[in-house]
Amino acid sequence: MLRFAPAPTGDMYIDSLRIALFNYLIAKQRNEDLLIRIEDIEKENIIDGKDQEILDILALFGIQYSQVTHQSQNLRFHSAMALDLLHKKKAFTCFCSHEWLEKKKAEAKELQQTYKYDDACRNLPAELVIDNTAPFTVRIVRPEEEIVVQDKIKGTLHFDADEVDSFIIMNQDKTPTHTFASAVDDMLNDISIIIHDEKYISDTPKQEHIRKQLGYQKTLEYAHLPTILHDDISVKWLLEQGFLPEAIANYLLLIGNDFPYEIFTLNEAQEWFDFKTIANSPTRFDIDVLKHINKEHLKMMDAKELSRYVGFADTDIGELARLYLNDTIYTTKELKKKIECIFAPRNISEVDGKYIDVLSSTIKQAPHFDEYNDFKNYIIKETNLTEEEFTPSLCVLLTNSKSCSDITKVYKYLKNYIGELVK
Repeated sequence: MLRFAPAPTGDMYIDSLRIALFNYLIAKQRNEDLLIRIEDIEKENIIDGKDQEILDILALFGIQYSQVTHQSQNLRFHSAMALDLLHKKKAFTCFCSHEWLEKKKAEAKELQQTYKYDDACRNLPAELVIDNTAPFTVRIVRPEEEIVVQDKIKGTLHFDADEVDSFIIMNQDKTPTHTFASAVDDMLNDISIIIHDEKYISDTPKQEHIRKQLGYQKTLEYAHLPTILHDDISVKWLLEQGFLPEAIANYLLLIGNDFPYEIFTLNEAQEWFDFKTIANSPTRFDIDVLKHINKEHLKMMDAKELSRYVGFADTDIGELARLYLNDTIYTTKELKKKIECIFAPRNISEVDGKYIDVLSSTIKQAPHFDEYNDFKNYIIKETNLTEEEFTPSLCVLLTNSKSCSDITKVYKYLKNYIGELVK
C-alpha cells in the first residue's frame, strides 16, 4: 500500500499535489492501494473544512484512492508503542524544560557547533523519575550505528547516529510527535514505499530508527523528490487563474523529469513513468511553461466541454474559444474574458459609425446563410459597402474588435448568434 499524508492546515500547495500524483502513479503501476491519511494530530493548526477540500482537489485531478483515515484515530496505538519502548529501555522520559533546551541550542550555535541532545535524562535513577512531578517528554534512545537507506532517486543515503540523536517521540501533552506518529502509522498500514519531498529527508532515518526499535522487519522503499523552488503556490490559486487540472498535473510530473513526451495525460504517464528518469536536483517552477502546457491541453479539449469553461454549453462557442488561444491567451479565465467581450455592448468608436448602422440594419433583415461567402456577397450587394468597409465593421459587430483572426471561422461559429450580436 502507498500513502499520501497531507495536513489540513491550509491550502494544498503544488509540492504536496506533486507528491500525491507520484503516489497515485506508482500505486497504479504496482496495482497497490493508495491510502489518504489526514495528519490531524496537531489540533491547534487544523483549519475546519481543509480535510474535505484536500479530498475535493484529489478528485478534481482524478487521483483515486482506496480509503481515507485520520491520524488521530491511531493515538492509542502511538501511546501504546511509546510505552512499549519505555518498558524496554529503548526510550526514556526527559524533564528538560523548553527554556533549558533553547539555552543549550543557543550555546551550540555560539560555538558554531551542531546541537545534539546530551542525554541528560537518559540514565536518571528510578526514584527521580517516579517522584518527579515536572512535565516531561519521551525521547527514543539514539541509534548505536549509522542508518543506511536506499533511495530510488538519490541512491544510498547514510545518516550518522549522532545526526539522528535522541529525539522526542511524545510531547509533554502526551501527544505523539509527527515523526513518531507517521512512523507508527506507516507500520500499521503496511506501507511499501514512501514518496516524499527531499526537504523532509531528515525525518527518514528517524522513522527508520523508530520502526527498528519497535521490531518491525519490513524494509520500506523511499523516493525523495527534488524540491520545487518557489513551491509556495496553492493549487486553488492556479485553478482560479484558469489552469486545467490535467495541465497542472502534466507540468508537475514533467518538471525535473525526462519524459518521452511534453504533453500527456495522467493515464498516459502511467505507461512509462519511472523514478530513473527523475533528475536529482531542485527544479524551478516556471509559470510560462505551465501556460504553454495549459494552452496545449485547451486545444485538445472537446469543444462542448471547453465552452462550459466560458459560460456556454455549445460546441460552436467552444470552437470559437479555441480560435483565440494565442500568445496572450493561455487559460480558461482569459478565454472567458474574451468571449464575454464578444457578447458585451459594441464599441463602435473603432470604425465609422455609419457603416455599423447600415450593416446592422441590413443583417437584421437578411435571411440566414450557412456559408460566410454567401452572407458576405449578399450584405455587400445590399449595402453597397466595399470589402474594406465591410470586413472591419463586421468584425466589430461579431467580436467587438476591429480585427478578427479568421472572419470566415468567426462567422461559422457565431452565425447562430448573429441576431443577438447586432441588436
